[in-house]
Amino acid sequence: MVRNRLVDPGDAGPRRIRIASPRGYCAGVDRAVVTVEQALAQHGAPVYVRKQIVHNRHVVAELERRGAVFVEEVDEVPPGALVVFSAHGVSPAVVSAAAERGLEAIDATCPLVTKVHREAQRFARDHAHMLLIGHAGHEEVEGTMGEAPDRMTLVQSPQEADVVEVPDGRLVWLSQTTLSVDETMETVRRLRERFPHLEDPPSDDICYATQNRQVAMKKVSPGCDLVIVVGSANSSNTVRLVEVALEHGARAAYRVDASREIRQEWLEGVATIGVSSGASVPEVLVDEVLAELSDAGWTLVEEVRTAEEDLVFSLPKELRPSRR
Repeated sequence: MVRNRLVDPGDAGPRRIRIASPRGYCAGVDRAVVTVEQALAQHGAPVYVRKQIVHNRHVVAELERRGAVFVEEVDEVPPGALVVFSAHGVSPAVVSAAAERGLEAIDATCPLVTKVHREAQRFARDHAHMLLIGHAGHEEVEGTMGEAPDRMTLVQSPQEADVVEVPDGRLVWLSQTTLSVDETMETVRRLRERFPHLEDPPSDDICYATQNRQVAMKKVSPGCDLVIVVGSANSSNTVRLVEVALEHGARAAYRVDASREIRQEWLEGVATIGVSSGASVPEVLVDEVLAELSDAGWTLVEEVRTAEEDLVFSLPKELRPSRR
C-alpha cells in the first residue's frame, strides 16, 4: 500500500487524537459480512449478493476478491444460483422474484431491520397508516415500504413533516434504523403537533449502534479542531456522524473512505483531531488513519468510551452447523 505521507503542518500546540468508542462494525454488519464469507466457504464461488452487502467500498471489494458477485436485482442472477440479500433488507416483491427464478436465497437482513418490517406488517394488518421517517432511495427504506406501499408515506425531514398529508384514521410512525436520533425526534415532534393522535412504534426503530456512535461523537466533538469519520458516502449512519460532529462543537468534519483521502490542508493549525467510523467500517481502516496521523505528529491518543457493546446475532439458519 502506498502511504499518504502527510507532513508536519507546523506548530499548532500539543497534538492529540480523541477516538470515539463505540465505532465501526455493529452486530448486524458483522453478521452480514460473515454470512457472505460463510456462503463462499460452504458453497464456493460465485455467491451472488443483491446490492452491496453493507455500505462500505473496502468490504465490498474484499468480498469481490474472494468470489462474491454483487448485482442490482435478482434478475441478474443465473436461475438456480445462490443469492444473499443484503443487511438493509428487501421487499416481499424481491423475495418473490428470487423464488420465481428458483434461486437459493440466504437472508442477511439485520435483525433490527427485520423488526421494523414486522412492525409494518402488523400495522398494515390493523389498517393503520404509517409515516416512515427515512431517505428516499435507501435500500432499507425501499424494503420497508415494500411491506405495505399503500399504507405508508415517506417523510424525509422535519420540513416535510410540516406539509405531509395523511388519510383519516389510525396513524403510526416508523423510522429507518440509521438516522440522526435528534433529527428523527424533531421530525416526530413536528408530526405530533399536526397529528396529536400519532402513535409511537412499540420500541425505538433507530438501532442501538447508530445511537451509540452518535452519543460517542457528541462527547468527542467539543474542542476538536477537526473530526475525521471513516466510512463510505452511501453509508447513512456515517454521513450522520459528520453532521453530529459539526452540530456538537467540531470546527470542521470530513468523511473519508480511507487514510489516503485525508488532505494536508485539513491539518493546518489543528491541535485536536476526533476520529470515528461508521457501523459498516472494519477497524483496519481506522488503524490506517491513526497511523497516518501519528506519522504527521499526532501521537497522543485518548479513547472516549460512552458504551459497551456485546450484542451478537446468529447467522442465517442456512449457514448454521447442522445438529445431529
